Amino acid sequence: MLIRMITRLLLSSFLCISTFAVANTAPDFSSAPTTNGGKPWRIGYLEGGEYIYYQKIFTATVKGLMQRGWIEAVPLPEQTGEQTAALWHWLSNEASGRYIEFVADAHYSAGWEDARRKTVQQTLLTRLREQQDIDLMIAAGTWAGQDLANNRHSTSTVIISASNPLSAGIVKSADDSGFEHVHARVDPDRYTRQLRVFHDLVGFKRLGIALEDSDAGRSYAGWNEAEVLAQARGFTLVPCYTLSDISDTHKAEASVIDCFNELVNKADAIYVTTQGGITDSSLPVLISVVNRYKIPTFSQNGGREVRQGILMSISQAGHRAVGSFHAMTIGKIFNGARPNQLPQLFVEPVRMAVNLKSAELVGYQPPLLLLGASDEIYRSIP
Repeated sequence: MLIRMITRLLLSSFLCISTFAVANTAPDFSSAPTTNGGKPWRIGYLEGGEYIYYQKIFTATVKGLMQRGWIEAVPLPEQTGEQTAALWHWLSNEASGRYIEFVADAHYSAGWEDARRKTVQQTLLTRLREQQDIDLMIAAGTWAGQDLANNRHSTSTVIISASNPLSAGIVKSADDSGFEHVHARVDPDRYTRQLRVFHDLVGFKRLGIALEDSDAGRSYAGWNEAEVLAQARGFTLVPCYTLSDISDTHKAEASVIDCFNELVNKADAIYVTTQGGITDSSLPVLISVVNRYKIPTFSQNGGREVRQGILMSISQAGHRAVGSFHAMTIGKIFNGARPNQLPQLFVEPVRMAVNLKSAELVGYQPPLLLLGASDEIYRSIP
């Protein structure tokens, strides 16, 4: 089993290297700072609602732009909660400069409300078509990606932090978004890769997954990929349905907590997936439940949740690699590339994150191979 896991990890690393090789076959565009005819490039932002990983990936992208010289490299303000609006306000006032302007009134959020989503989309699309005062939109998440991946505007759009742009119907394929002005980072094997490693390490027979019973919920959770792998490897999926993309965060959190209390009696491992009810407020409760019932867990979202007490995940090293990829893409667009000319496939380098205190509580003995492949090892639960 461990030999098979080593093979998986090496293959994933090879895929990451192959990604850069693919990028090298694309037209050669510079990503060096340049002005828009002497003026800064004007950037806007859209999200379906507040979500911690939108903030994390957007922040990493901003830092990537700083590293490439597009923005003056200064410390960002401390981030609290899940808001991007406060960061956007700071960027528009403190970070706009010669090359980039974060347009003060171009931060849009639907607040996870369906009716508001339609209004925000229509308002933004009208602005992009008629005012044409935005040079590039950053669309964070599945809702935002779906709302801007269309022919109702022609503004360059970079979609960040969308769980699965392919299954969500945002892009046509890993190689082609389907729209000249749209680019989305794609890693089609991400969830399969995670679940293979989790299964190799734990050997579960019944895998619990809490997810919203909707197309978006199944996309966030990697449900289709999990079904294929479950059939191939002979384990069973145990679903429990939650509320996710809603404005009432407390209700979403309660639904996930209820599901975890159900799953610990039906499954022998839980895949902790992307959804609105998994927050800094709900995670301590969820972690307490799974550790009390000695259920191993794997976070879809990386080391941040492992630090809080989830057993293991693929380390994302502060999302630096993804942020750098998005910053490079934005730089090339500002240097003349059409978004659809640039490679979308980007596989993060594979390293692990593990929480040894949670391992002790659930009775799991981490193999030396796991520890050797980890660059995030936590020894306590906050």
